Amino acid sequence: MGQAVLESITYSAVCQDCGARLECCGVQALVDGSLRWDVEVTCSVCGFAMAVCDDVLPSDLRDQLLSEHGAAWLRVTSPWGKSIAIIRVLRAELGLDLTEAMTALDRVLAEEFSGTLPEMEFLARKLRSVGVSAVAARP
Repeated sequence: MGQAVLESITYSAVCQDCGARLECCGVQALVDGSLRWDVEVTCSVCGFAMAVCDDVLPSDLRDQLLSEHGAAWLRVTSPWGKSIAIIRVLRAELGLDLTEAMTALDRVLAEEFSGTLPEMEFLARKLRSVGVSAVAARP
């Protein structure tokens, strides 16, 4: 399955019980072949505690992850003859239609397809599982 890949952020929120300001810690992780988003919160004023796990990373927090950690790029080496396999993975994992997948393929081949490190490593592992040499990397 590969080693876990994760990135974390802290952000503020309002306690749903007492209205105090909370410091939240969120982690996007690639664990056992799945992307997940985990948040843990404890209010120091009233003791309210919450842990949330999901596979969907909220877009504003994704933007914060990218801002704090920088984007990672999906890099494919020796892609010749592998376009159909790449398109299949992009369609299956990202829910793209054929036109969107072809556009994404062009971006992958031009080394312009980016996201969070866990997202790009997830796609790289899926590509490697179908015989495409791929890595997630930062510049």
